[in-house]
Parts: sequence; structure tokens; C-alpha cells
Amino acid sequence: MSTSISVDQPAAAWSGRVDGDGAEHARIHTNVKPLAETSLGECDAVFIGFSSDEGVRRNSGRDGAAAGPDALRTALGSLALAKAPKSTRVTDLALADAGTIVVDTDLEDGHRKLAEAVATAIDAGTLPVVFGGGHEVAFGTYSGVAGSKLRAHNGKPRTVGILNLDAHFDLRQADRPTSGTPFKQALDAERAHATNAKYAVIGISEASNTQVLFDTAQEYGVKYLLDEECTVSNKEHIETFVRWFIESVDIVYLTLDLDVLPAANAPGVSAPAAYGVQLEIINSIIKQVTRSGKLIAFDIAELNPSFDIDGRTAKTAARLAHTALTHHQPFSA
Repeated sequence: MSTSISVDQPAAAWSGRVDGDGAEHARIHTNVKPLAETSLGECDAVFIGFSSDEGVRRNSGRDGAAAGPDALRTALGSLALAKAPKSTRVTDLALADAGTIVVDTDLEDGHRKLAEAVATAIDAGTLPVVFGGGHEVAFGTYSGVAGSKLRAHNGKPRTVGILNLDAHFDLRQADRPTSGTPFKQALDAERAHATNAKYAVIGISEASNTQVLFDTAQEYGVKYLLDEECTVSNKEHIETFVRWFIESVDIVYLTLDLDVLPAANAPGVSAPAAYGVQLEIINSIIKQVTRSGKLIAFDIAELNPSFDIDGRTAKTAARLAHTALTHHQPFSA
């Protein structure tokens, strides 16, 4: 089994605030090594950048998400690895950065490279954490999950659960892949291979999805919660929905499109949300999924620094990535 990951840009050294030596001063950047300097199988998680605007461009969105991976690395680096007395966070993390896959116009080749990288990480027992890029990143991450030996499970494929935190279904029909097509691509691939996958979305905006997308979701058996349902007062219902979804599948791929958040939290995305789902709810969902022991891949999409305000979107994305990293329980068969 290969434990190397092929990228276009090698990982640079991480940096951030330094308060002193020793574990008591640990921050994310102090625990990240370039993958070339460590062993993939010894890492709790590996970061993989996917620098791409092509899918958003094909979908008539705003360019700029290609700069997302580096902006997210910068925002995440200085976050502390600490916990309060009653906290359940895991802070003694071994982290690696594999570098970045760069997409110019050949999105399909980028998907292939990302799929290979994600599958390699999964089969080494390491959580791939992919930083997009537009939400076209999702088909590459999914393809890695689908092509992993872990999914194959001795010739009897495990059921994949794709949980998308997003204002959009991304089930568009198009002549070529875009940021609006990844989950239709994934579900069509599952049908073609006669394998089982479930797709669910939390945060769907009725104002941002045409009727054909709701009809497509029904055709494919997609379960979802509307953004207006995802309130703090309805938190128990959301938790029940997430619990049902996790229990109904064998392995989980979690994908976070930052445009699920209100524009006040995430102005730096291709399509800012006028309504959105509160940060408290999104953080709680990520915590629930990562604690489940079924999460094997996670990506964050649509961070567009060109439209960010005071790094607000990058900081929000970093905090959510921090939640995933420090609450993740490794997969156990």
C-alpha cells in the first residue's frame, strides 16, 4: 500500500503564534509536519489542499476559492490545542500536511489526483481533511472514499453516507462537472456500480434551489433539512436527524460548504447566504459526526478570501476544522 500522496505544490512549514516550548503551549501549527517528514500511518489527520476555481467558474460563480486552502491553513495554525477540565477534546494530535493539488482548467484530472490522495490517507488509517477550493472538491473526495480499500471491505462494499452541510443540493445536470454537480455525479456513480450510498443535506434554502433540484432530490431519495428548520430551538430534531443518518450507513464522508452559514459569519464565499444556519448548529453537527467513529473523510469548500471581511470566513472555517480535529474518533470496523 502506498503511503505517499502526489500533489502539485509541496507543503510549506506552518507558522503561528508561539508562547513557549512544551505541550502546554501547543497550537495547531506546532503539531503539523510536512508529510514528507513523517509517516502517514502515524498521523491522526492529514491536510490536503485542493486549489480550484474551475468548478465555480463553470457554474457561473465568483472566482477566488483557489486561494482558500492557504487562507484556511493560516487561520487554523494559531488555534490552541487546549481543553477545559471537563472537556472531551483530543489535543495530543499528530498532524501532517501533504501539500496542494492545483487545478487550472482540467478539473477532471484534479478529481483523479484528489481521489488517489484521499484513498491513500483512508487506507493508511488517517483522516483526510481536504481544504477547497470550490465545492467541486466534493466529487474528488467522494471518489477517494468510494475507491478506498476500507470501503471495499473484502468485496462487500460498505454503505457510504455523504452528509452535506450546505444551502444547495448541488445535484445539477450539466455536460461537465461543476461546483453544482458533485453529488449527482456521486449518486450516478453509485448506481452505475450497483453500490449503496445515502446522501443527506442540512441547511437547504428554498430561495436558492429551483424546483428541478427539489424534484431531483426526491428522485434520488435525498433526505434534507431546510435552513428554516435548523434553529437552536429545534436542536433536538437536528440531532435526531444526524443520529438516524449515521446509524443508517457504515462509513461517513462529511462535507462543509461555508455558504451554509449566515453571511455575517461567512461573507467570503461564492454565494453568501442571506439567511443561513447558525454557527452553533453547524459546530454541533460536526462534533456529533466526528465523535461517531464512522467519519473517514472531511472537506471544507467555498472559502473565497477575495470577498472575505477581516478574515471572518477563514476564522470561522478554522474554528469548525478545529472542532472536527479535536473531537474525531477514528473509524473502527
